[in-house]
Amino acid sequence: MRTILRRPDFRLLFGGLLASMTAESILLLALAIWVKDLTGSNGLAGATIFAVIAPMMLAPLVGWFVDRYPRRPFFLAANVLTAALLTPLFTVSDAGDVWIVYLVAALYGLSSITLGAALSGLIREMVPVELLAEANGLLQTVRQGMRLIGPLAGAALYAALGGWALAAIGIVGFLTAAAVVTALPTPQQAPPPVRLRWPAELGAGLRHLAGEPALRRALLGYGLGSLVMGFSESLIFAYVDQGLNRDAAFVGVLVTVQGVGGLLGGLCSPALVRRLGELGTLAAGVAFFSPAALALAYPDIRLGFVAVLLAGVSLPLTMVGLHTLIQRRTPPALVGRVAAATQAVVSGPQAFSIGAGALLVGFLDYRLLFVLVGMATLLAGSYLWRGRHLSMPPGTRPPTPTLPVLPAPRRPAEEADRPLATGTHLPPPR
Repeated sequence: MRTILRRPDFRLLFGGLLASMTAESILLLALAIWVKDLTGSNGLAGATIFAVIAPMMLAPLVGWFVDRYPRRPFFLAANVLTAALLTPLFTVSDAGDVWIVYLVAALYGLSSITLGAALSGLIREMVPVELLAEANGLLQTVRQGMRLIGPLAGAALYAALGGWALAAIGIVGFLTAAAVVTALPTPQQAPPPVRLRWPAELGAGLRHLAGEPALRRALLGYGLGSLVMGFSESLIFAYVDQGLNRDAAFVGVLVTVQGVGGLLGGLCSPALVRRLGELGTLAAGVAFFSPAALALAYPDIRLGFVAVLLAGVSLPLTMVGLHTLIQRRTPPALVGRVAAATQAVVSGPQAFSIGAGALLVGFLDYRLLFVLVGMATLLAGSYLWRGRHLSMPPGTRPPTPTLPVLPAPRRPAEEADRPLATGTHLPPPR
């Protein structure tokens, strides 16, 4: 990862992202804790995460919009707008205002799609192809490492100052990111003009995903895992409340431990991509979630720490494998649409999963649901692993296609030792 940090432009971008990632790590979980305190409901707390994920269904439209503008100024403007979207949180005071939290969470989710699509395209333009895994791995390492301090800091700020502090931190973080991005040395080139009618352009990302074999398998396998992985957003509150008999704020401690695993997973991810390829890394990430979920079916705090550590390792592996695969297998002009379409295809099942988990946790034992998550993610990881040959590790050559060997024409013996006059023996280059 030192190689990618030697590039001044990426180093500057990384500094801006550091501020926004800090805000994200503090904000998202604390909003769910805020709703839990206001309503006393595990399901409504999990529904906060659902509100963030639900707008992902609009991702193809967002990606089409992102690809129509230059990457750098668009990314800057999106950060400023995201900061403005957080201001209604200053008005929340009691349970009757929970709808405001949900509204802000939904708008924040829509903004997250926009920022993610723009960032993916920006990195693809700034970073050489051979360094994409390092760039994505570094960002995921820091993002997951933020879990070491972010959730605890968010819970502490919320306990000490209230929800308005969360909004203030978020606004400062995104405005700081926007200010730093303005210093990027060279404005990115505008994407080529749109030549197709807008319905065709809108579906271009989805068509590319469906037509590229490695991307298609990645989305099918990860989508299968996402159908149940979202259950954990609500199940973790039930695990802490019913299983460990602790306050909802203890979720922040578990997420901090998960950050340790995320840090390890992020550090290992570039090496795994080089060794296993993008699909193999994605398969490992999804499969790691299986023992984590099965361990959480038994309410023991020591086992719980091990489980969330494994879950932390899982997340950066899946993200680095998937993002690097998208960036390497997609034309630059389509990266925004493909990245956004990927979020929609993956987050659609995840949104359904979070919503279903919020409902099921009120009717079924959370331990049974964790077992279901463990079995389904194991199947999804196995499916991805079987297709790992579709994404060869960088630096390796795919096998040369075998062509039928035709018998050589017979030649007289005296001509057998002569060089053929077909350019086979060329003079050395000057």
